[in-house]
Amino acid sequence: MRRRLVAGNWKMHGSLAANEALLAALKSRLRQVDGVDCAVCVPFPYLNQVAGLLSGTHIAWGAQTLSEHDAGAHTGEVSGAMLREFGCRYVIVGHSERRSLHGETDQQVAAKFMAAQRWGLVPILCVGETLEQRERGDTQEVVGRQFEAVLNAAGIAGFASAALAYEPVWAIGTGRTATPAQAQEMHEFLRALAAKRDRGIAQELAILYGGSVKPGNAKELFTRADVDGGLIGGASLVADDFVAICEAAS
Repeated sequence: MRRRLVAGNWKMHGSLAANEALLAALKSRLRQVDGVDCAVCVPFPYLNQVAGLLSGTHIAWGAQTLSEHDAGAHTGEVSGAMLREFGCRYVIVGHSERRSLHGETDQQVAAKFMAAQRWGLVPILCVGETLEQRERGDTQEVVGRQFEAVLNAAGIAGFASAALAYEPVWAIGTGRTATPAQAQEMHEFLRALAAKRDRGIAQELAILYGGSVKPGNAKELFTRADVDGGLIGGASLVADDFVAICEAAS
């Protein structure tokens, strides 16, 4: 099982100058380690810059979302074909903020997942529950529904070339983090859902944890059996922190 560390939460942050400084630091300090894949997923306007700065390095790049449509009259949208032209390897689909702020449904997320794969991109499917849902005891129902909506649409075979990210919404940008035991419980649950359809694919599926991962908690999170890496948020904007988290994965 390869570990994946994705700097996935630049959100609407960055500038040309800040990006150049951050990526220069990552290129000089982020060692290539066998079994660990590192990537950055950035806002659309910076894809050309990032492609130029990271081309020829071991650090991959991608986008934070895409359209479910391949082409057409969809003003403001960006297709998988466009992302491929900028050398993207990854694209995040179903991030909690896309679901809550932009009204993306489970069905739309599934359509985006399949659109990504049509263009040879590796989708990173995000699933997670709110604090209210967790406190009601609905965590597995909510997260299972989100995952199975994509499983039903794309089939388990689609996850042979995809990643899954469990991101408890209550831990995103709040400083709160699921305990290693809580993360392991949910990752084990998700892998079991996949295993009901194909045990081999489930075993190889990279399940990442996203939700206030920091240098101080990364190592303990990554030692859990079903935590295969991280979808890193605010810490990915600080070179020292992201490098330390990647080192913890190795």
